Amino acid sequence: MASYDFLAPSYDALTQDVDYPRWREYIEGHFARLGRPIKNVLDLACGTGSLTWELARRGYQMTGVDLSSEMLSLAEEKCRDLKPRPRFFCQAMEDLRLPERVDACVCCLDSVNYVLKPEKLRRAFRRVFDALEPGGLFLFDADTPEKLKSMDGQIFLDETEDVFCVWRGEYSEKKRVCSFWMDIFERSQSDWRRYGELHREYAYTMAELEEYLREAGFTRIKQYGELKRRSPKVGEQRIFFTAVKPQ
Repeated sequence: MASYDFLAPSYDALTQDVDYPRWREYIEGHFARLGRPIKNVLDLACGTGSLTWELARRGYQMTGVDLSSEMLSLAEEKCRDLKPRPRFFCQAMEDLRLPERVDACVCCLDSVNYVLKPEKLRRAFRRVFDALEPGGLFLFDADTPEKLKSMDGQIFLDETEDVFCVWRGEYSEKKRVCSFWMDIFERSQSDWRRYGELHREYAYTMAELEEYLREAGFTRIKQYGELKRRSPKVGEQRIFFTAVKPQ
């Protein structure tokens, strides 16, 4: 079963700990430092559109792209009363194609790790480069290999009143992939329904990601600690990147 087919309706409830206003403030801080106006923004792998909604409320003309039609349906519903209303497209990152260029692209919550083949991520970065206006900003974050390796054998539990999700991480050193098999129990009137989903993330090194950005044509590539505006410290498990398309 593909990722998010069953999880989509419960995703927001199970991720209430994600501080989207803080992520939006962090992103806007980088926008301000770019030194050029930012109006049109792409939220790549936008999911249910929570970050899209946050940025749209700040006046940005938002475009959301995601591979899951189920997640996009929820995003469109969430953003339907916004003006201007965000546009949404169902596309894989490596097949990204927009009607017009954008001033910035953000890709958050370790979405790049979900691209399991390096050649596809290379192509995705080239597509982002093509989608940006000259001088445009690309901002994304990635889980480090150390984080994904540390999840091997770990069991995690998320629950709400109506949803119970238990998942276990398994890391393959050979494949460089951490797999998460999720058992999802959803309340339905007087009983519970059980679903299963497999999520996988590839352990890209930070050096590889920087190399892919340079190959795509980006310059002014910088790395930051998790939601910080300083260089990463040893042991940080999520690293942010910014890169700029030359003028």
